Amino acid sequence: MEIILSSLENTQDLQTTLNILAILNELLTVGGGRRTGVFVSKGGTAILLQLLVSSSKDPPANEELMLHIHSLLVKVGPKDRKFGVKARLNGALNVTLNLVKHNLQNYKLLLPCLQVLRVYSSNLVNAVSLGKSGALEIMFEIIGPFSKKSTTLPKVALDTLASLLKSGMNARRAVDRGYLPTLLAIYHDWHRNDTRHRHVVIRKSILGCIKNLTNIKLGRKAFIDANGMRILYNTSTECLPVRTLDPLVNTSSLIMRKCFPKNRLPLPTIKSVFHHPLQHIPAGGPVAQLYNQPPGVDDVVDESDENEATEVDTENDTEYDEDETGHKSQNDDIETDINKLRPIQMGTRPFDELRAYEYFCREFSENFEDDDFESPRSVIPPSSVNSERHRPIIIPTTPSPLGPQNRRPLREDLLTPKSNESPLELDSISISKRPEGTSDPDLVSSLGRLALDAGVNGGSADGSQDEGGEQSVLEVPDTAALLPLHDPDLYLEIVKSTCSVPAYTEVAYPDYFGHVALHLREPILERVYGVQRTKIFQDIERLIHPSDILDKVVYDLDNQSCPVIDNGESLKFNSKFESGNLRKAIQVRKFEYDLILNSDINSNHYHQWFYFEVGNMRPGVRYRFNIINCEKSNSQFNYGMQVLMYSVQDAINGSPHWVRTGSDICYYKNNFSRSSIAAGGQKGKSYFTLTFTVTFQHKDDVCYFAYHYPYTYSMLKMHLEKLSALRTAQIYYRQDDLCETLGGNSCPLLTITAMPGSSSNDHISQFRSRPVVFLSSRVHPGETNSSWVMKGTLEYLMSCSPQAQSLRESYVFKIIPMLNPDGVINGNHRCSLSGEDLNRQWQNPNAELHPTIYHAKSLLQYLRATGRTPLVFCDYHGHSRKKNVFMYGCSIKETVWQTNVNTSTSTCELHEDLGYRTLPKLLSQMAPAFSLSSCSFVVERSKEATARVVVWREIGVQRSYTMESTLCGCDQGKYKGLQIGTSELEEMGAQFCLALLRLRRFTSPLELHNHNSHLLDMENDLIDTRSIPNITSPTTYVLEEDEPAFLEEVDYSAESNDENDPDLEPELQDNHALPDPSSDSEFSRQDSLN
Repeated sequence: MEIILSSLENTQDLQTTLNILAILNELLTVGGGRRTGVFVSKGGTAILLQLLVSSSKDPPANEELMLHIHSLLVKVGPKDRKFGVKARLNGALNVTLNLVKHNLQNYKLLLPCLQVLRVYSSNLVNAVSLGKSGALEIMFEIIGPFSKKSTTLPKVALDTLASLLKSGMNARRAVDRGYLPTLLAIYHDWHRNDTRHRHVVIRKSILGCIKNLTNIKLGRKAFIDANGMRILYNTSTECLPVRTLDPLVNTSSLIMRKCFPKNRLPLPTIKSVFHHPLQHIPAGGPVAQLYNQPPGVDDVVDESDENEATEVDTENDTEYDEDETGHKSQNDDIETDINKLRPIQMGTRPFDELRAYEYFCREFSENFEDDDFESPRSVIPPSSVNSERHRPIIIPTTPSPLGPQNRRPLREDLLTPKSNESPLELDSISISKRPEGTSDPDLVSSLGRLALDAGVNGGSADGSQDEGGEQSVLEVPDTAALLPLHDPDLYLEIVKSTCSVPAYTEVAYPDYFGHVALHLREPILERVYGVQRTKIFQDIERLIHPSDILDKVVYDLDNQSCPVIDNGESLKFNSKFESGNLRKAIQVRKFEYDLILNSDINSNHYHQWFYFEVGNMRPGVRYRFNIINCEKSNSQFNYGMQVLMYSVQDAINGSPHWVRTGSDICYYKNNFSRSSIAAGGQKGKSYFTLTFTVTFQHKDDVCYFAYHYPYTYSMLKMHLEKLSALRTAQIYYRQDDLCETLGGNSCPLLTITAMPGSSSNDHISQFRSRPVVFLSSRVHPGETNSSWVMKGTLEYLMSCSPQAQSLRESYVFKIIPMLNPDGVINGNHRCSLSGEDLNRQWQNPNAELHPTIYHAKSLLQYLRATGRTPLVFCDYHGHSRKKNVFMYGCSIKETVWQTNVNTSTSTCELHEDLGYRTLPKLLSQMAPAFSLSSCSFVVERSKEATARVVVWREIGVQRSYTMESTLCGCDQGKYKGLQIGTSELEEMGAQFCLALLRLRRFTSPLELHNHNSHLLDMENDLIDTRSIPNITSPTTYVLEEDEPAFLEEVDYSAESNDENDPDLEPELQDNHALPDPSSDSEFSRQDSLN
């Protein structure tokens, strides 16, 4: 090769040059990419470019020579990474462009010149230079309307034009010259005449040019002005029946969505409807920033979208190319400072201050001398039902013709209880129904009486009506037989003492009736091909056919007196009950509704949790619901997860179940603009839509929809009260109030263990020597699955099985089952009433703003100070982007292994107890929903203030975990392919207890020496997983994507890299927890439906 190139460089004879070029052409054609690489490495590119420039200095240039040179450059260019720079520096750009100008009719020479020009223009600087030299105008002389002649030349010209238009300067030049309407006309002509679809590549290339033109704001405006939305919509609709035309439909959809005008979210402000005043607002904190905005600032949408082009350009640049920078920086969050990884003994509060927490550990100082070991002993705080907190409670149900007055609150004089009022008696609470046409004021004559609407047409639940119009008692389902911890009357009593910011006066039926877990398994929903595209096209129809849109507000928390014309055609919505979240409902078509969620209180974001009621439906009709202000860039709703629905009619008929429901479910970026205030200063962001379709089975039913199985604070209080009644003589059970929350609710703290065998010194000594296990849950209100797991743990701990008794004899359990009661009560997704994520406050919690975290940490500090550092700490969470149940722990070694940086201390010199892996490994052997391969033990900087990391570093708990439960389902084990339900979640809580029981034999001082081989196995496991390059363990940062690819592209667009996405507690700060479409071979053959 060197000899050939040397000869080519030194020869002056034209024929010799042609012969050498012919030989090279043959060699590179036969040799493939490897030989071309050798040619490039030997300087062949520069020699060809120099020959091209020198040969063009003496016009006219030899046509055969130019043909040979450009044919070689076509092969060499894509293999030379610096080809564009070399061509520009040698002055070859204009040489090739001039050849194209003067040979427009010479097909033989024109084709290779255009191909080389396309390679040149892949360099952005070259593209700008060629644009200034008239390359755009030349391309439009070559491309044109439909023709049956050879399509190779126009195809190459279109690809070259598309490459040139990636430059914003060229795109503006093309728009100024009116080329966008020309391209639309050309595309429509090819579409109309290519009836046999033989020229799909041409049509797609035209769309590629339009797509690049619309990357700039000027281009999007020109597209709208040229009626581009209607043209592409109509042509795409005609292409839908033909599967082979999907690339055209996908690209057209991308263009239309990009050009769809940004809409303002129909809200007066993005701040929550409800506001809770804080006595102390830290300067510079999120609440201070939220409420210190200058007057008149619109926080819903920015004044301009000048940065919008940046977002679109970013999407375009990364649409096909692998994001190398993302892979390089994905470990940036991992802590690399070993000193910060080592557990530390921070100076805690003086022990005199911590001594107050002895009250919560008084079991260690009791002598049990006065105890009767044969009778149950339970310590619970006095009833928290305070008459001053009583409010009238309404339970909504099937609406009757009497209208809204049937759901009015109790008499006005009863809305403000007087201080001398006595507590309500349960006997005064009755559930009754009103026959048609009657409105007996006696039904609401007492504070404790509940108004319950009549059934359909005023009839009873079974459709009958008592003679003479007398009242009859509605038969509610007897769930007590199936739910031993559920008591509707007790629930009502507890609700009345629960403090909410909106002062709720209604109770949701599912919370009152209770939920009985389904015996049937609910499979993960199989995604229907084209569902997202169909939904997007229906959204585009709103712009094309605006007269079809009703735009009727049917529910609005911002306008409590929102007039709703009850013509029987609209659904009725409600979310004014504990844990409810729905801010606004807009009827956009006869059977389609846009829904807007409320922000967390004292916040302007975190829209994910929803829980609302729907009534006045027609059976057999497909209703579409669109939640239009979601913020996450991806969701398990794209991977088979369904929403939850509870039918009151089904409950009355004996099926009180939350069931997975909904079809045509997808999650995609919409065209509602997200202001920079809500997006952390970033402009050009959009919200995302969760859309699902439901067909109701009963006429005038009342149904409830929820993000996940609801579990309210009042439900927890009810369960705890029922659990305390299960206490036997062998169980030590105590319930304390850890503190009072900002909203005035108590935070329960449970202590569960086994009673000592007697009051003898030996038994008391054994009792006091039990290690502590500290469990917490529900710091994030929207992660209701964590409460169901906790319920399973508590029920197991209070059971009478021999294993449960052995477990109680092994440990003292300190349990905080709900760390964020206020957030749960008020329907928040992430925050407490302070407007902050409590799981980011563990380093320096504020006693006033974060009381539950402050006192929980103080209790842990007290335990450490008294030599009772917990053996295990576990915080239960829920995960919205991954399947299965898994754990996150803390390990110095595994963190250092993932940093790939040199440290002053070798990992071999790091001494670490590998026992932190024992519990996850035991769970993987025992719990069918648990996945060891999804576990991670890496410590990240962004998680340094979470419970898991702080308890590990500051309290010194080696086995400090976050246990994540999926919101969707499982992709392995016994439950593979199934959505998770409450029975599986409760089973997980019980299996966690069994794993703790087995853990005891690995941590017992008497038996530790017998299990050195087990620890060696752990070490070997770590070494083995470290040696595998593409493992799915031990850290999520090296996760291989485990989601199945879809035939259809899913929209993940530019916002997939949310650096501070709060839901990524599971150590994910980018979107790698879900598949990246660009990494899939099938996706690479399609355009993104961005």
